[in-house]
Amino acid sequence: MPTAAPTAASLRLAGRRIVYSYRGDTPPPELLDTIRAGRAAGVILFKENAPSPEQLRVAMQILKGAAQESPSGAPLLLMTDQEGGKVRRLPGEPVRSARQTGAAADPAGDAARSGAGAAGTLIDAGLNVNLAPVLDVFDAPDNFIDHFERSYGGNPEAVAESATAFLAAQQQLGVAATAKHFPGLGAAARDENTDERPVVLPVPLAELRARGEEPYRAAIAGGVRLVMASWAVYPALDAERPAGLSGAVVQGELRRRLGFRGVTVTDALEAGALAAFGDTGERAVAAALAGMDLLLCSARDVQQGDAAAEAIAVALDSGRLDAGEFSSAVGRVDTLRTSFSRP
Repeated sequence: MPTAAPTAASLRLAGRRIVYSYRGDTPPPELLDTIRAGRAAGVILFKENAPSPEQLRVAMQILKGAAQESPSGAPLLLMTDQEGGKVRRLPGEPVRSARQTGAAADPAGDAARSGAGAAGTLIDAGLNVNLAPVLDVFDAPDNFIDHFERSYGGNPEAVAESATAFLAAQQQLGVAATAKHFPGLGAAARDENTDERPVVLPVPLAELRARGEEPYRAAIAGGVRLVMASWAVYPALDAERPAGLSGAVVQGELRRRLGFRGVTVTDALEAGALAAFGDTGERAVAAALAGMDLLLCSARDVQQGDAAAEAIAVALDSGRLDAGEFSSAVGRVDTLRTSFSRP
């Protein structure tokens, strides 16, 4: 894939579902050309893109300037992972980890302060989307999600309260929040990292819904703008495909059962968990078929984003991807983008 050149119109539509990434501290010319052509939804930033606050601000102004020159002039989704604790791509708030927040005397108040701090950090840098908070409810101390202090705790109600306080405070200040990793990585053992390899979590359906999914009810009710799907396989829902490639998970559980109407976003398309699901293009089409709106191409390679866009554009032209559903996905992404003030 793809086996044929996509039409220009489909390629423009496809690009509006792609989050790009790049190496170094300066956006490369080929990425800027793609943005000016209106074929990019956003860019994800990492530590290597921000060697200093000043250089990051310059890079953001370059990216925003390219977006202003695009046909729509719509703001880009400029995002990073600013969870707090060990997972912070940018220096600054929130300093406290989710685990520390969950153990505080006033977890909800602490989470609200962290959410506001995260918003301040991103706004100062010129970003508008945070790939946080984590809603995973750990089931064993020091397992994968708890070891890195990314979980608020092992009680779904407590996780829901803290995560919702974080996202509400952040979004009140104008930075979109992302609830992740649906339907939950809380059962993953210490060495079960989907970035590195396939992970199967054989959690019974009743438990998955009562623990893993429960914080999402609160987050959705609280107006979270984005939800990121996990790359783990959940046999209780789909024995064959990771959550982010599964219509049963994305459309069935998240959309129909829980009623989420916002933007869905994949985890990294280059993740080791997807080794059996083909190249970038094949993974992108599978994610789009499952109902993922935004495709996260975070390998720091502009060609990865181009490959994903071309593949889903070809699939749209061929009828493999439904035109109405494709348009709805683009519409949800565009609505999110235009909700931000222009530079």
